[in-house]
Amino acid sequence: MLATAGALFLGEVMGMTPCVLCWYQRIAMFPLVVVLGLGLLEADGRSVRYAMPLAAAGWAIALYHCLVFWGLVTEALVPCGKGGSCADAEVQIVGFVPIPLLSVAAFTMILVLLWVSMKEVKT
Repeated sequence: MLATAGALFLGEVMGMTPCVLCWYQRIAMFPLVVVLGLGLLEADGRSVRYAMPLAAAGWAIALYHCLVFWGLVTEALVPCGKGGSCADAEVQIVGFVPIPLLSVAAFTMILVLLWVSMKEVKT
């Protein structure tokens, strides 16, 4: 929920226009709030199965976005066209922490917690 709130804050309050890769990450992150929230309310272990592919896809996109930001992926492979640039220095918080890196960290934490909860449900 914190990552979703942060993305909405950056876009709506701070006025930072998301790039194409940011939109893809949001597509993976926003439904996680609903899926995992409902899983908590109903104590439904199946929500982990529904959340895992979303979190894995978001993690992969966020990692790719980091590679684009750091210049390890050539500009020809960047899907950006409209909106902000995926490799722009503007996508940093506090001047040195890239937003894609925060996204990788959020998706990593979600995946680790989902993996741990899968182990708990099976035992």
